[in-house]
Amino acid sequence: MNLQPLHDRIIVEAAAREEKSAGGIILPDTAQEKPLRGKVLAVGPGKRLDSGSLAPIDVAIGDVILYGKYGGTEVKVEGNDYIILRADEVLAVIEG
Repeated sequence: MNLQPLHDRIIVEAAAREEKSAGGIILPDTAQEKPLRGKVLAVGPGKRLDSGSLAPIDVAIGDVILYGKYGGTEVKVEGNDYIILRADEVLAVIEG
């Protein structure tokens, strides 16, 4: 991937959309929810504080995270869709 995040940004590959409901009904594209989880592909160096030091980012490459419904910016690079989030838009890390 030729995409490197700056400052406190994180690049995430969103999970696939659910195509079936819990009851087994196939959902059309217009009814599918935007995924709220994804895998971290790249992490920026961190946010520069007033003191000049870098604040570390709490997620690492390979973590599966949850983020807000309207968080981030969707981008398409080399035919692949990614989401660029700020570190403070990450709600949780899914362990396991």
